Amino acid sequence: MDFDLSEEQQLLQDGVARLLTDRYDFEQRRAVIAQPDGWSRALWRQFAELGLLALPFSEADGGLGGGAIDLMLVMEAFGRHLVVEPYLANIVLAGGCLRHAANAAQRAALLPAVMAGERLLALAHVERGARYDISHVQTRARHSGDHWIIDGAKAFVLNGDAAQQLIVSARTAGEPGDRHGLALFLVDADAAGVARRGYFTQDRSRAADVTLRDVRVGQDRVLGTSGAALGVLERIIDEALVALCAEAVGVMSRLHELTVEYLKQRRQFGVAIGSFQALQHRAVDMLVAVEQARSMMLYATMMIAEPDQGSRARAVSAAKVQIARSGRFVGEQAIQLHGGIGVTEECAAGHFYRRLTMFELLFGDTAHHLSALARAGGVPDIAG
Repeated sequence: MDFDLSEEQQLLQDGVARLLTDRYDFEQRRAVIAQPDGWSRALWRQFAELGLLALPFSEADGGLGGGAIDLMLVMEAFGRHLVVEPYLANIVLAGGCLRHAANAAQRAALLPAVMAGERLLALAHVERGARYDISHVQTRARHSGDHWIIDGAKAFVLNGDAAQQLIVSARTAGEPGDRHGLALFLVDADAAGVARRGYFTQDRSRAADVTLRDVRVGQDRVLGTSGAALGVLERIIDEALVALCAEAVGVMSRLHELTVEYLKQRRQFGVAIGSFQALQHRAVDMLVAVEQARSMMLYATMMIAEPDQGSRARAVSAAKVQIARSGRFVGEQAIQLHGGIGVTEECAAGHFYRRLTMFELLFGDTAHHLSALARAGGVPDIAG
C-alpha cells in the first residue's frame, strides 16, 4: 500500500505547518486563550483563506472535496501546536451533519458562510447519563402545527458558547436507547428558550451546557429524515474520532520531541540528563508508543470510508484504544522526565498532556471502546 503523499497533500501539509509555526508557538497560544472567545477569530479567517474550512466539503457545494487523508494531515498539525480554534466542533462535527444529512437547499444556505469562516455551528448531542451511548437521547421534539417544539438539555457542547446555530439531536419517537426516533434540528443559538453556559475545559478548549425550553423551529430546520438520524450520528462521530486520533498523534509526537529536547538541556551532576542510559531507554519507549499510535491512526483513516458501519466502528474503536494507551504512556513519561516543572502553567509539556487526557475521554473512553471491540469480534481486516 502506498503511503506517500500526493503533491496536493504535501502542499497542504506544508502550508498548515508554515502558518502554525509562524502564528502558534506556545506563548502565542497562551495569548489566544486569553482572548474573550478563548480562541482567535483572526486565525480562523486565515484558516478560511487557506481553504481549511472548505476542505471536507464536496466541490458541488463549493468545497475542496478533500478526503480522510487531507483531514488527517490538518488535524495532526493542529495537535502539534495544540490549536484551540473550533475546527473539530465546527467543521468535522457540525459540518459532518450538513454533509451527511442536509438537503441541497440547506447546504446551499449554510455552507458558503461556514467555509468563509463567517458562520459558526456546533453539534448539541451529548446528554448527562448517556455514558457514551449515542442513542441515549432524552431531549424531545413534538409537532405543533407547522413547527417542532424542542425541550431538553445538552452537555459538553464543543464550541457551544460561540456558535451562532446549534444542530440539536432530539427524539420524535421512542425512548432513550432506541435506534429509531432521532432527528437533527437546526436551532438558532439566540432563539427564545435557548440558554447556554460556556466554560473552559481541562485543556483550555471551550464548551457549553445548553438547555432548550419550548424552542420552536420550522419544518425546514430538520436535517435529513426525521426519526432516522442515528446512522448519521454514528458516521459523524466515527469521523470525529478518526480526526481526534490524528490530532492525538500530533500531540504526542510533539510532546516526545519536547521531552528529548529537555533531556538534552537539563543538567545534573555536571552533565545533561539525556546522557543517562536509563532515561534514553525511556525516551525510546515513548517513540515506540508514538509510532504504534501512528500506525493505528493510518489504519483508521483508511477504514473511515468503509460503508459497513460495523466494520468501520470496529476499526475506529481499535484505533481509539491503542492511541489512548499510547497517549497516556507518552504523557506520563513526559511529565516524569520533566519533573515538577512539567505540571506548571509555564511548561508546554503539561498542556500537551492535558490534551491527551481529554482525547482519552472524548466520544468514549478506553474501556468503552475496548468493550465495544470485544463484543463485535475484534479488529476487522483492512480490506473490509
